[in-house]
Amino acid sequence: MSAVPPRDPRVRLTWVQPEDLVGHELRQAAQDGRDAREIGERWYAAGGSPAPDRAGASEPPAPPRLRALAGELLDELAALDSPLAADEPTDLDAIVAACPHWPGPPESAPAVADRDGLSTAGRDGLSTAGRGRAPSATPSRLHAAWLGRAAGCLLGKPVEKLPLAGIRALARAAGDWPLTTWFTARGVPAELLAAHPWNRRSAPTSLAENIDGMPEDDDLNYPLLTLLLLQRHGCSFTTADLARLWLDELPAGRAFTAERIAYGNLLAGVEPPETARRRNPFREWIGAQIRADVHGWTHPGDPAGAAAQAHRDAVLTHTGNGVYGAMFTAAALAVAAGGESDVHGCLAAGLRVVPPRSRYARAVRLGIETARTEGEFDAVVDRLHAAYADTHHWVHVLPNAALLAAALTHADGDFTRSIGNAVSGGWDTDSNGATAGSLAGLLAGTPDALPHHWTAPLKNRLATSVPGFDGIGFDALAALTYQEALRP
Repeated sequence: MSAVPPRDPRVRLTWVQPEDLVGHELRQAAQDGRDAREIGERWYAAGGSPAPDRAGASEPPAPPRLRALAGELLDELAALDSPLAADEPTDLDAIVAACPHWPGPPESAPAVADRDGLSTAGRDGLSTAGRGRAPSATPSRLHAAWLGRAAGCLLGKPVEKLPLAGIRALARAAGDWPLTTWFTARGVPAELLAAHPWNRRSAPTSLAENIDGMPEDDDLNYPLLTLLLLQRHGCSFTTADLARLWLDELPAGRAFTAERIAYGNLLAGVEPPETARRRNPFREWIGAQIRADVHGWTHPGDPAGAAAQAHRDAVLTHTGNGVYGAMFTAAALAVAAGGESDVHGCLAAGLRVVPPRSRYARAVRLGIETARTEGEFDAVVDRLHAAYADTHHWVHVLPNAALLAAALTHADGDFTRSIGNAVSGGWDTDSNGATAGSLAGLLAGTPDALPHHWTAPLKNRLATSVPGFDGIGFDALAALTYQEALRP
């Protein structure tokens, strides 16, 4: 009988161990134009590894002796100047100054009736007039946004982390390409499932044959936390208020990438916004973008206000392009919440709050232009992957921003095509599906306008570890969000 190898006694944590972060920071340095060649040579000469390709920790584990060196090199990398810094500020005043078409204040508008026949000024006798917003964010529209976000997220969950070829092969084997419904293992050859296994944590709750309500996901947890934040502090919250809320209500294990780094920094006594910068190679990844929806939903017709509020949220964990992702999304959703019915107008509004010379703005413009010039969405995706796949991690905000903009542009407001395109393009499938579904849901205007096969399996039930919300219905969430949209 062969001896059983001893188990590694160390606790391995994803996304936070210094020896796993250096490779990611070296890649980010290359993207920023920082000359880190000498630092990289020292790292690899000592036996360090590149960034893990898809997971949050290296395989096999890095030798413990590298940890001290990794910390030193991360600090040296942070001290390198980026030639792109002037075009990609993080300070809000500098962002506004860099945006020549920054939106003005919203125009007042008369109250409009929702599908229940109640005007936006008719519930609890409240009006948005005191906040200077267009009062078009009805409960029905917000209900559709919550449902859309959940459906798009759920569609992307089983194929998160899979390569593009695997996503296409699995869907085609099930007879569903382009995507028009949920992923399924039914009818898919066993050898194909072995070659491209579903996301192991998500498949038990997100394949068509397994869906029973909306399972927990960070793409839904963060909107719930934002709702809690607004309930407790209103729209004048500070970044420190958000930090305290996370420490009180967000389990550390439910935070990932930049959020997990910032969480650890808070516990170490680091104050925001330094929490976003200290040894955080994920500061320009997608995390802040997935937290932006409620900021947009509660600022109907006010993209500037939504973007500024999203900025206060984002700088806890992100800088530069990572912050722009939150601001772009919030602004686009704000104009949709205010009654804009054209997806292209929403994307244009989002671009107005992003510095036009930034890489984020270029990514969005690339996505839109590519979608306009290619008839088949597969060709759009292939061009975007050729531009980004070899240089950026699959969770980085830039490739995902390009894909999101392309998916929404090509779908032209159609809900199924919006979430199907976003997920079929790969990369961060559940996050892109969620944001696409949120915007397409707002544009649809009511839950009844969303295809039944997307909403029925959700069973008006959301699972979450955020206290006070487990099992809540999307109609109840819409009502709570509506009240925050009305608050002065």
